[in-house]
Amino acid sequence: MNGNCLKWTGIWNSYLIRYRKYNFIALLGLISVLLTGSIGLLQLNTQWLAVKEAAIPGLIGMAVLVSTQTRYPLIKTLLYNPMILDVDRISQKLNELGSTLVFEARLMNATYLLGGTFFFSAVMNYVLAKWIVTSPAGSAAFNEELGRMTLLSYPMIAIPSMLMMMAIFYYLWRTIHGMTGLALEEIIQQKEKHN
Repeated sequence: MNGNCLKWTGIWNSYLIRYRKYNFIALLGLISVLLTGSIGLLQLNTQWLAVKEAAIPGLIGMAVLVSTQTRYPLIKTLLYNPMILDVDRISQKLNELGSTLVFEARLMNATYLLGGTFFFSAVMNYVLAKWIVTSPAGSAAFNEELGRMTLLSYPMIAIPSMLMMMAIFYYLWRTIHGMTGLALEEIIQQKEKHN
């Protein structure tokens, strides 16, 4: 399992433990770990590892895009949610200014950008797995190559993906600030509200 998937799995699993919420992203992380182990144990063709590495973030990216057709786009779960932002204050200000529809359109743009980060991850995971993991599954060399792939996934996938996520959050912040005039400290959710 590459570092990017490990990062997302860790984030979601800590979220699940803390808030006792269950979702498909954490399930995909668990499935990813099980599939990687199965490929090694069953000594399957390493092509399956590359497919698996691309499939997990690809499925998440597809879910992000599909979520745009629902009342709850995933951007609202990941970034624009009451645990991070003072959504009530932002919504109230948008309603006062009559900017809710324009904001929703920009939120949809952020959702597409978010989906793009997962598709980037899917492509890079596939390329990295094909490039590095060439030894027969289950061999000592295969395990070493998995470790090398995980190590290289941080600078090649995890860090760029994190920068993309930060850019999306900045886009969201600039949109909220530009449309409401609220300062950053007014937008960010205050911890005392949850104590």
